[in-house]
Amino acid sequence: MTRLIGAHTVDAGGIHMAALRAGRSGMDALQIFTAIPKYYGDKTSIRPERVTRFRAALDEAGISPRNVVAHAAYVLNTATGEEEKWQRAAAGLRKELERSSALGIGAVCFHPGAATGGDREAAVERVAKAIAGALETVPGETRVLVENTAGAGTTVGRTPEEVGGILAAVPRSLRGRTGYGLDTCHLFAAGRDLTVSAQALARVLDEFELAAEEPPSFFHLNDSEGTLGSNKDRHMLIGEGKIGAEPFRWLLQDRRSAGIPLILETPQENYQPSETDPSPDPYDVRMVKLLRSFAP
Repeated sequence: MTRLIGAHTVDAGGIHMAALRAGRSGMDALQIFTAIPKYYGDKTSIRPERVTRFRAALDEAGISPRNVVAHAAYVLNTATGEEEKWQRAAAGLRKELERSSALGIGAVCFHPGAATGGDREAAVERVAKAIAGALETVPGETRVLVENTAGAGTTVGRTPEEVGGILAAVPRSLRGRTGYGLDTCHLFAAGRDLTVSAQALARVLDEFELAAEEPPSFFHLNDSEGTLGSNKDRHMLIGEGKIGAEPFRWLLQDRRSAGIPLILETPQENYQPSETDPSPDPYDVRMVKLLRSFAP
């Protein structure tokens, strides 16, 4: 089955420009922000003309909307025990799903947040409650996907058990619109060694698939600046970090990488292109070519 390779491309000029840059990089998947990621985005809507431009750009780029993932704001902490912060984070997640549904894209992914107060089981329940609230409020087919974390501090979602626990706590009637994805840098930083062998990498994926009762719905393909177990979420170009290139070959050969968005969140050579320039970033072009060489 096809490997759907994409990236979180620079959106200078708008998300439609991000789509055009992805298409010119030879990608068939894409990740975007629908609002400024450093803010909750709980009051930010999306204008119809922005939707129209984006859908036209996806069509020009040859990227199916179902292979587009929106990354929710980094500041959302749906695991927090502080009620006011939780309410705002839950509202931010709902609004993210609303914007993404208006765009007609496949999914929203988000970091669960931190278990302030220390009760991790309660934190898992709170993340699930936020997911359920978003799905119940916003109809449609766009999914809400949990992303595993690098495990710094009290962040939730580091282990298969926590990811599986979040999904298990979502009502069964809503489970078809949720799921999870795995970030390779986060896995490595959280202490899961992807570098030993293809079999060892497969066992890591097996653990998550067993705990979640389903395979991942996306991957973030990032090499790691930090060492194994460092809890450091710092991405590098594939082959230039502590993971190295070969584990990505193993991953692309694994059945679980087929037919889902495989998204690069690796550095760009140019973070500030002209707002009217759809040229691909050279680093993205290089990474896509490398990953295509790994695909079966």
